[in-house]
Amino acid sequence: MAKIDKSLYTKEQYRALKAKAKADALQVTHVIEKEIIPAISPNTAFVLGNGTSRSSISPEHLKHIGKVYGCNALYRSFSPDYLVAVDSKMIIEINNSGYQRKNQVWTNPNKLFARMEGFNFFQPSKGWSSGPTALWLASQQQYTTIYILGFDYQGTDGGKHFNNIYADTDNYKRSSDTATYYGNWLRQTKNVIEENTNTQYIRVIAADNFIPSELNNIVNLKHIIVDTFEKMYPHS
Repeated sequence: MAKIDKSLYTKEQYRALKAKAKADALQVTHVIEKEIIPAISPNTAFVLGNGTSRSSISPEHLKHIGKVYGCNALYRSFSPDYLVAVDSKMIIEINNSGYQRKNQVWTNPNKLFARMEGFNFFQPSKGWSSGPTALWLASQQQYTTIYILGFDYQGTDGGKHFNNIYADTDNYKRSSDTATYYGNWLRQTKNVIEENTNTQYIRVIAADNFIPSELNNIVNLKHIIVDTFEKMYPHS
């Protein structure tokens, strides 16, 4: 069990993380590939968070296989079928680019955005983070299989630092900043998966990533490492 740097968190966050670390230590925190090589479904979607575990996977390639749901700054280099952004700074950035006028962008209602044209608004507001909201949006379409990529939860460097592909760019924290507390994201993700029992969810993780204890023993959720995923969907 990796040591948690107490100085990086509030007392409440430190206690919660310490309790989770103990629970996770009792669970299998790596993926045994023989446990799952799922059949490829023709009714598939991919939900992309921006954790660094998905860095080697081409979103453009995924778009040829199924619908792609993405978050926030993904739009800078790739146009998913649906983009979800709930942070005010990101919405302002997207609006300044004009991206939403030609592409589907979903966000929560906000007085700040009221006069901005081209956005789609959740009614009522989900009030969730972008990643779980994108997962919820995809789940409304009743896909047979939804792959979850880049939902890393823990920070880099043993959980210490901010984990995001877009770290050190506009409207994101620095890669040297403290990792973001992921408790809310995790609860929201778990809620979506457990509410949509007819969908098979597969979370794609790095070989050295971990499986939070809350995501163990969910019947319709499995985990595979990036290498296995890339073998299933090889680039042409």
